Formats: sequence, C-alpha cells, structure tokens
Amino acid sequence: MRLAIECIRQIASKSDKVILFHSATGKDSIALLDLCYPYFKEIVCVYMYMVEGLEHIDKYVIWAKQKYPKARFISVPHYALTQYIKDGAFGCEQDPKQRIKTLSDITEEVREATGIDWAIYGFKQTDSLNRRIMLRTYEGQMINEATHKAYPLSLYKNKDVEAYIKHKRLIPSLKYGNGQSQGTDVSNIPFLLFCRDKYPQDLERVIARFPEVEKILFDYLNYDPKYDQGD
Repeated sequence: MRLAIECIRQIASKSDKVILFHSATGKDSIALLDLCYPYFKEIVCVYMYMVEGLEHIDKYVIWAKQKYPKARFISVPHYALTQYIKDGAFGCEQDPKQRIKTLSDITEEVREATGIDWAIYGFKQTDSLNRRIMLRTYEGQMINEATHKAYPLSLYKNKDVEAYIKHKRLIPSLKYGNGQSQGTDVSNIPFLLFCRDKYPQDLERVIARFPEVEKILFDYLNYDPKYDQGD
C-alpha cells in the first residue's frame, strides 16, 4: 500500500483534517480508515444510508469507533435515495419536489457542516470503465487538486485491499450472498436474504421504508426456480 500511503501523506501535508466517505462494511472503506488514521488529527467518516439504523451496519460502525477513537462518524441520506423519494420507488413515500442530489452535492454539504475541505473516497480503477477514465486524469491517478478530492486506492485491485485487511487483522468486510455488496439497490435479493436470516429486525426496517420489497422477496422465495429451500 506504499502508493496509497504516499497519497494520504500528501493530503495530510495540506490539512490535518479530512472527510472520508465510508460504507461501514466495505473492504475499501475498512482499509482506507486504517490507512488514513495515523496521518490526521481528525477524520470525519461519512456513511450514506438507504435505510437508516440497520443493526448489521451499526455493528461495523461501533467496531470502527472503538478501534479509531479520533474518527467521528456521521450518517447522511445516500444521494441515490433522493431519486427513490422523487419516484416513490418500491413504495416509499413519494415527494415529486425532491431535489436529485449527486455525490458532489453530499460532499459540499459535509464540507459546509464540518469546515473540512479535503475529501477521500474508496474508488478504484478496477471498479468500472468510467472510474478508470476519471481517475487517470488526476495527479498520480489519485489526487484531484482542483476539487480537493483524493482516491488513495485508485491503482489497487480488490485482492490487494483484501490482503491488507487480512495482514492488519482488521474486521472482515461484509458480503451478501455471492459476494456482491448491496450498493443502493434495496431490492437486492442476497441483501434481503441476509437480513431475513440473520437480522430480521433489519428486514422489517427495509420493508417499512420500501413496502414493495416484501413482495419482491416473497415472489423470489415462492416462485423463483433458482431458490431451493433445501439449501
């Protein structure tokens, strides 16, 4: 992780405080907080939620708070949630006047609330073609000096991040079903099955926010030939 640390140290030379967008359960976020922690006096970790107060997410936040006492966590609605609300997706309470937000909008709101300028994200070039194109335009393919945003993991692969987590004996990332993250899709079947089987109260919270998800899960369990109750 030499290049990532060099990137982080370069940001730390400009500011002793930083915003870190942190998914709580994802490998990139887990590794980044550990990498950043020695170099900043204050780290504000921003967790963007689709459904607030999920216990299996909160456990990861609690772990991080105990391990990194200088880190402060704040929760904000995910920018994708604004589109859901505007459309009334999955039966959520609709507000046609809801303004659609982007990640940049959330970043600016957090900057205004905290007074911290530099922001760090867990994007990697291997995540997608769009991210690869974007990141390759930045200094060292990691730092956007114009927007004060940095991407220390830009040049790394998933296996590199997982190896770092294992080497440092950090909390393992959370994977649903076939190993995919939930992302912003509240109807993601592996995510819903995980909640049903291990955190039923979390499934209740998801359904309370997005009622149509209950039928999606019911249909999968009862009509999808890929689901075998004997598994």
